[in-house]
Amino acid sequence: QVQLVESGGGLVQAGGSLRLSCAASGRTSTTTAWFRQALGKEREFVAAISWSGHSTYFADSVKGRFSISRDNAKNTMYLQMNSLKPEDTAVYYCAAEAQFTRYSRSDQRSYGSWGQGTQVTVSS
Repeated sequence: QVQLVESGGGLVQAGGSLRLSCAASGRTSTTTAWFRQALGKEREFVAAISWSGHSTYFADSVKGRFSISRDNAKNTMYLQMNSLKPEDTAVYYCAAEAQFTRYSRSDQRSYGSWGQGTQVTVSS
């Protein structure tokens, strides 16, 4: 299993921006994604990107505000978050899809490797 480490979280005012990074210990040849979990809520899908980077997918709640990218040469994925809102406050996790999965890319059961999470706090 590949090891994933997130970074880039922090405290930002509403309307601000943050960029999260997810560094993998090795090559991830599958779809990778970001999920988030707010205090007292279930983990939810945020965005995903195919291995080639040509296909991206977003939750409705972040469409138009967040973008996802990856640099396979650096084994790193990014989440650029703009126009942040207080409701974006959560722990953000990156994940790598399992080699074989029968679940959709927005279903966390599709993912076999997870990072430890990074806190994003948006103040109003």
